[in-house]
Amino acid sequence: MTAFAPAAFGVFAAIALTAVTVGSLHTLAPDHWVPFAALARAQGWPAGRTARITMLCGFGHVTTSVALGVVGLVFGLELVAAFGRRLEAWGGLLLVAFGIAYAIWGVRRAAGRRLHGHAHRHYDHVHDAARMTPWTLFLLACADPCVAVMPLVIAAAPLGTGAVAAVALLYEIATIATMAGLTLLAWRGATRLTAPWVDRYGDAAAGALIAVLGIVLAAVGA
Repeated sequence: MTAFAPAAFGVFAAIALTAVTVGSLHTLAPDHWVPFAALARAQGWPAGRTARITMLCGFGHVTTSVALGVVGLVFGLELVAAFGRRLEAWGGLLLVAFGIAYAIWGVRRAAGRRLHGHAHRHYDHVHDAARMTPWTLFLLACADPCVAVMPLVIAAAPLGTGAVAAVALLYEIATIATMAGLTLLAWRGATRLTAPWVDRYGDAAAGALIAVLGIVLAAVGA
């Protein structure tokens, strides 16, 4: 990393601490962990797979956010931040659409099990949600950046590219670690729900929960 003068190091330390704090706190929002925990329970993902998918989506979420901050250095923060806020506003609606689609798939899958005693091939081949869900979550995460990191990137820019990279990395680590931790805590609690209806209608319930979460987020403008 580039060596800093004492005063510059103080500025960097303040920005770095803010990056870690904001990265952790903004991840407390339920859209950063509830969908992962709900889908992990519905699809029976083990802890390792749940953590890997969550961290992959966190990487996409933060990298998109940082990229917008870097673009803001060139085209102006106000313009790029406005674009980022527009994407954030669409984030809730995208969750609603995904949740509804997944809930419908879950209902159809549950109906197939009820009629045939197992998941029917008609519902499981090219429409297998287990194959599509992780990448769909990744795309949703990339399409919902956090504009809070953009001013941090701008603030670190006068200190050099090393400072920008360090701030971005700290923000990314804080966000991904918090996402994974909260998701695994929620997953552990969800796995304690053991009932026949959970196994049968878990996918439909997970989709409905995600859709409701998206509606709430869209309503409050989160």
